[in-house]
Amino acid sequence: MDLDAAFDAHLDTDEVRVTRRDVELLRAVREQGSLNGAAAALDRSYSRSQQRVVELEAALGQLVDRQRGGAGGGGSSLTATATDLLAEFDRVRAEFTGLTEVEETVLDGTVVERDGELGTVETDAGPVRAMVPAATDRVRLSVREDAVTLHPAGSVPETETSARNRFRGTVGDIAVGDAVARVTVDIGADIAVGALVTQTSVETLALERGDPIAVSFKATATRAFPDESS
Repeated sequence: MDLDAAFDAHLDTDEVRVTRRDVELLRAVREQGSLNGAAAALDRSYSRSQQRVVELEAALGQLVDRQRGGAGGGGSSLTATATDLLAEFDRVRAEFTGLTEVEETVLDGTVVERDGELGTVETDAGPVRAMVPAATDRVRLSVREDAVTLHPAGSVPETETSARNRFRGTVGDIAVGDAVARVTVDIGADIAVGALVTQTSVETLALERGDPIAVSFKATATRAFPDESS
């Protein structure tokens, strides 16, 4: 089984993943005073929004206190559990933002093939698919750490929906925070590839320095810029 360790502002439990969309929905309930109003404000389906709240509550406990009918016409408010959940999400998001403010991996290379906006860039680590400029062949590739996914060493995932760059390497440094960690991976280039992952992913993948690991990142998340030094 492949374990996607990419981090994009979420909280994991044993039964459910709380995403940014979930947090937006709960905050809209608080602001609008009802789930129906929240769905309308976010331009989402009411039935799907209601279903998602039910799924979250099955794993986390009651999040929305519903008042039906009456003189006030009913409505919804958040429970203490939901308020605590939002606070925890904000704390993790703040740490994530601080860690990823300017972090990226930069690789030097040469464009050897073009296919519209996408192209293949030859680097020390091997060919990389990326968004490439039209004016030059000597480029520098930029890959944000939050766009890199880690996988078990024996699993280099395939996909039919988007072009992915896939490399095998070894784990370098692991800088652990309260909820997220920065992992560097040596893939044979002059500079290691950085990945920002959850603390849960570090534990699930049992990451240790020197371990074999696989990394992947989308071509559309990889930007090539003219190499001004050439």
